[in-house]
Amino acid sequence: MEEIVHRAALAKGQLRDETVPIGAFAAGYLTVWLGFAVGATALHYALEHAGLVSTMMMGSRSRWLSGAVLIATGLYQLSPLKNVCLAQCRAPASFLARHWRPHTSGALLLGSGHGAYCVGCCWMLMTLLFVGGVMNLIWIAALTTLVLVEKVLPHGQWIGRGAGIALTGWGVATLVA
Repeated sequence: MEEIVHRAALAKGQLRDETVPIGAFAAGYLTVWLGFAVGATALHYALEHAGLVSTMMMGSRSRWLSGAVLIATGLYQLSPLKNVCLAQCRAPASFLARHWRPHTSGALLLGSGHGAYCVGCCWMLMTLLFVGGVMNLIWIAALTTLVLVEKVLPHGQWIGRGAGIALTGWGVATLVA
C-alpha cells in the first residue's frame, strides 16, 4: 500500500529521492489511538471507582449504564458520521492517495487524519467493553469479529447497521427489564 502511494507521489513530482516517512505516518496514527486509549482508561477508572463496573471482569454492574451504552452504540452504528469514518477506513489506499502530503510533517498529518477516521469508526463499538467486560475474551472476540466484518466484507456496512439495530433493541430491553 505504501508503495502505491509512494509511486503516485513520485509521478506527481511530490517526492524526489527521499523515501516515504512511514515512521511519521505510524506515529501520527498511533498518537490518535493512544489519545483514545488514555481517555477510555480514565473513563473506565471513573466508572470502576463509582462502582458501575466490576473490578474482576471489568464489565458493567449497572443495567442503566449497560442500556445507555448499548443504545448509544446502536444509534452511532446507524449514524452518517459512522458511515463517513467507515468509508475512509475501508479504503486506506484511496485515503492515502487523496490526502498525500510530502515530507515528514505531511506523513505525520496523514497518519493522524487516518487514525482519526479509524477511531471514529470504532470508538463506540469499543465502549461496549464497558458492558461485556474488558477481561471477557469471548466478548472481545465478538467485537473484533464485528469490526473486521464491517471493514473487510463487501457489504460489511450493512452488517454493521444490522448490529446497530440489534444493539439498540438490546439496550431498550435492558432498560425496561
